[in-house]
Amino acid sequence: MSDAPAHWQADTLIDPPFFDIDPMEIVWHGNYVKYLEVARCTLLDQIDYNYYQMKDSGYAWPIVDLHLRYVQPVRFRQQVRVSAKIIEWEHRLKIHYRVVDAASGRKLTTGHTVQVAVDIGSGELQFETPAVLRRKLGLAP
Repeated sequence: MSDAPAHWQADTLIDPPFFDIDPMEIVWHGNYVKYLEVARCTLLDQIDYNYYQMKDSGYAWPIVDLHLRYVQPVRFRQQVRVSAKIIEWEHRLKIHYRVVDAASGRKLTTGHTVQVAVDIGSGELQFETPAVLRRKLGLAP
């Protein structure tokens, strides 16, 4: 994940807790969404546009699409690195994720989320990227 500007990507380490493990002794597939959220918040903090800043700017950014591809399972006590990278910002915010074994770097899961800007006051979908996101990404003064 190195082709985007450095501040458009972030990594976080996750130690899957026991309560995330299913009867097959692997992380239950639905818990991966939680791990992506942790990485996404790390990334959004990095650009100073996490959920409180979004709300203060007058926009909500709901997730309208989520895709995951499970390559290998994550197991209890297996530390993983979750990387989040902004890959699209025009008309929507698309973030790509990669989950790898922290020790070996072996790919375990990939995915992406798509968020759209919604004006909090009117509830209307925004068809242009709000200027605030452009500023946070360093694309506008």
